Amino acid sequence: MGYFTIKDEAIEEFEEKKSIFIGHAKRVHTEEEAKEFVNKIKNKHKTATHNVYAYIIGENMGIQRYSDDGEPQGTAGIPVLEVIKKNEVTDIAVVVTRYFGGILLGAGGLVRAYSKGAALAISKAGIVEKVEGLPLNIKLDYDLLGKVQYVCAQNLWHIENTDYTDKVNLTILTEIDKVEEIKNTITECTSGKSEFKEDEKRYYFKLGNRLYE
Repeated sequence: MGYFTIKDEAIEEFEEKKSIFIGHAKRVHTEEEAKEFVNKIKNKHKTATHNVYAYIIGENMGIQRYSDDGEPQGTAGIPVLEVIKKNEVTDIAVVVTRYFGGILLGAGGLVRAYSKGAALAISKAGIVEKVEGLPLNIKLDYDLLGKVQYVCAQNLWHIENTDYTDKVNLTILTEIDKVEEIKNTITECTSGKSEFKEDEKRYYFKLGNRLYE
């Protein structure tokens, strides 16, 4: 089971009827980190008219908070939160800063502007999947290495590391639900002459067919 979050911290700016909106997005893992990020942006933009924010934390999106920061109720924080939810991402904090330009936008205009600021920041940050996986270590004799490398290449199982000692030790970062398939396939192609060790489970970024720290 996996979930989606953002890859990088991002900033995106645009102008709407002379008001400057700056969207900021960052991946966070705890509510404390989210609050620190919000405070950091507020301190950076102390002279801004508003620093609206929203954040969602947890694999099940269990923590959800937002603030209109002085804008009319329902025109700022909730739209930012809804953009996060629409993108189906979690472990994320978004702050949209506004420097008022002298022209009122109206309730609908504010909703659109704050939504746009959040959407631009999230898009620039890049959405990535996080999945539960583990390092699968495989020990085998040297004469079996070619077979295993071929099987891994055919199945798009990326070998992250190869150590040469008395035997060859390979490491594959794999999703949990693929562990048994990999073990069974390699056991078959080596006629049972391979040893496996599973390291601790954790969450990894998934890009294409590879997992990353």
